Amino acid sequence: MKVPVVLDLARSHVLGRGRQTLVAVLSVALGVGFSIAMAALMQGGEDDMIEQMVNAMPHVRITDEFRHARRQPVQDRFDAVAIAGLRPKEDRRGILNPVEVRARLSGWVPGSLAWSLRTQGVVRYAGRDQGLTLVGIEPDQAQAVAAIKPEEFIAGDFQSLAFGGNNLVVGDRLAEKLGARLGTTVSLVSATGESRSFKITGLFHTGTTARDEGEGYVLLTKAQTLSDRPNVINDIRLRLADPALAPEVARRAERRIGYKAVAWQEANESLLEALVVRNVIMYTVVGAILVVAGFGIFNIISTITHEKSRDIAILKSLGFTERDIRRLFVAEGVAFGVAGSVIGWMIGALLCVAMSMVRFELSGAGVAQEMTHLPLAWNVWHYLVAAGCALASASMAGYLPARRAARLHPVDIIRGAS
Repeated sequence: MKVPVVLDLARSHVLGRGRQTLVAVLSVALGVGFSIAMAALMQGGEDDMIEQMVNAMPHVRITDEFRHARRQPVQDRFDAVAIAGLRPKEDRRGILNPVEVRARLSGWVPGSLAWSLRTQGVVRYAGRDQGLTLVGIEPDQAQAVAAIKPEEFIAGDFQSLAFGGNNLVVGDRLAEKLGARLGTTVSLVSATGESRSFKITGLFHTGTTARDEGEGYVLLTKAQTLSDRPNVINDIRLRLADPALAPEVARRAERRIGYKAVAWQEANESLLEALVVRNVIMYTVVGAILVVAGFGIFNIISTITHEKSRDIAILKSLGFTERDIRRLFVAEGVAFGVAGSVIGWMIGALLCVAMSMVRFELSGAGVAQEMTHLPLAWNVWHYLVAAGCALASASMAGYLPARRAARLHPVDIIRGAS
């Protein structure tokens, strides 16, 4: 049986060149290790970013818009190729039948939903005016859909809005700009000119400047009264048990109620496309690292085939076929790849552990934030893919010189023609 003999010869070739073998194995190991660490870091960053998007925004958002312009009655009444000078009827925006819309959604949506009225206004205090987006909510619903996470409240919460009177929850930076604090009474002026006094009963900090400086929450009925829009909503937020179902739910909701429904994937389409491009770049770089390691193996095996040319002639004279010779040197390349992959797995794991221990402190606007760490994804596929690429590169690096060596004629070798 020639296979054990071929493997024994491959072992003797590998072990007989200790220094070169060590360099080849280490080159593969470092390539595998760094590729695993890079993949874990990139995948962890992507998962963390998507998790933040999923947690920070509704999975499906329905607004008082239409994806396509509504067909005007005159277009149905008159049969014409084109109608010029048509001025559409100006309807005041808003979902004017919220009870019916709620009924159409509540029965089948696999998750929680919350409706609100978003409007623009101005908050006044101590001679300072600050524009803000005023959101009228129902506290129990808003808490379920997590408009603001519980841990993001510095003081109070959404339930404080229902304690009686005109209550307001704002971002801490908005309160700081106004010189207000918890318990301060401020004036809210709507876009229609209506003005009411509200007491700040809650402060939040999300880390997003646009929200912390320009967003405030009141009861839905208070917002409707302030904006002179009774029984009107213009924003429905859905939070699903499975965020991956968001596109399907959005399409179904839009068909049932007519208003525009946007899934979180559609809202962040450009960002998700950028992540795909980033992954392509990452795996290209990883592949390049392993190909470079393959060149080291190619160089070593080429040297071995040159130095062992007379041994090859003797083997072929003894009846070894070209296939056996190719198998011999491919086995050496695979041995480098296997040994390098195993060591590379350990190096990659150690690098991931080291990076997971790195902690740093972020600061914004002069305010120190909590300590954080690098996001890492521990995935067995990173190890398998890196090892697979390394073995493929090592096998190819061994096959190319092996094919050349197998084609040599024993007589030419012995005569010194090669």
